[in-house]
Amino acid sequence: MFFEVSQGGERAILCSVTLREPWYVPDHEEFRSLAESAGAVVVAEVRAQRYRPSPANFVGAGKVEELAALVKAENADLVMFDGHLSPSQERNLEKQLEARVIDRSGLILDIFAARAQTFEGKLQVELAQLDHIRTRLIRGWTHLERQKGGIGLRGPGETQLETDRRLIAVRMNSLKGRIEKVRKTRDQGRRARRRNAIPTVALVGYTNAGKSTLFNRLTESSIYAADQLFATLDPTLRKITLPGGAEAILADTVGFVQNLPHALVDAFRATLEEAAEADVLLFVQDGAHPDRLIQEQAVLEVLHEIGADEVPRVIAMNKVDQRPEVEPGRDEAGRIWVSASSGVGLPSLGEALADAIGQQPEEHALVLKPSEGRLRAKLYQEADVLSEAVSDVGDSHLTVRISQSRLDSLLREVGRSTEHSV
Repeated sequence: MFFEVSQGGERAILCSVTLREPWYVPDHEEFRSLAESAGAVVVAEVRAQRYRPSPANFVGAGKVEELAALVKAENADLVMFDGHLSPSQERNLEKQLEARVIDRSGLILDIFAARAQTFEGKLQVELAQLDHIRTRLIRGWTHLERQKGGIGLRGPGETQLETDRRLIAVRMNSLKGRIEKVRKTRDQGRRARRRNAIPTVALVGYTNAGKSTLFNRLTESSIYAADQLFATLDPTLRKITLPGGAEAILADTVGFVQNLPHALVDAFRATLEEAAEADVLLFVQDGAHPDRLIQEQAVLEVLHEIGADEVPRVIAMNKVDQRPEVEPGRDEAGRIWVSASSGVGLPSLGEALADAIGQQPEEHALVLKPSEGRLRAKLYQEADVLSEAVSDVGDSHLTVRISQSRLDSLLREVGRSTEHSV
């Protein structure tokens, strides 16, 4: 009997498979979080081990029988596999399990589709989804494929498939053109920032490491942040002022994850270029996560894939409040331990960023005339004024701590030559 694909089920069974070739050890807690982030109600979890995936079903025949029994017992509509299924594996499993089957790529794409808010984000997600489903079109038209060869019924299934493939190809080309325009617009913005000598710091890190919370803390913004995977997808740029008055653009990027679908990396390349083209990467890590090193490696692999592995990095170890044995601030390895939620350790992080972009604060001695009250006010506002003395003729002798570039900018604003900055 032909199985009709259900469209509305959310009762899900999770299947995680540990593989030796290619090597993959699933993070069961993360996969469950992904499923719940997509809105699924997890009713059962199945785990398996294989040397390599079965070409027909990804898992063995015994495990398929176990899953089929669970689908009936739990009245499940959906089985999620923590792995990348081929179109044929997906079709075979759906026929045998009589339930909708989705792999890791499809699950992440579904979450991205729900979370993307901006025009750019929606374009990128749609492109990735179309790339994912174009080889799976036959699943929805199997009833027409069965008609091939009948008198008077030759070809309708084939014709429908070709029509759909052609429509998808046209749509994908259109999306690629729009995304290319987005890329060019972002490139123009980056060139403008370079002309104005404003460096860019891009936040990167594993999803749910606290990037958006840290972004809000550093920029005093209120972009959406939650304790869930892929809480935010769309890039956000804000100007920040670092110790010593140095200015920079802080860019929040999409979080990474193990086994991130290549279709998503390709589709979000325009967004991820913010990391590749940044002056400094602020690599945010969950300092309290037991699998931090695995997460770190997953991020480094994506950075390599997008050509950002050579960009200078400042490492922020977040959630120091959950590590009472660790002191906030810089450790011996040069990492900065902070808490994005409480703000502990952020002064050290600001100094590290200023140092990384070559705008660390320095001491400067200035002599201001009584008429230069505007410059004096700006110095008190943006610099650390270490001392001030007033001479007999009313001149102010100040010692301030501020970056050279920011001091030069302030002097230019009031029409004073930068030669008098020392």
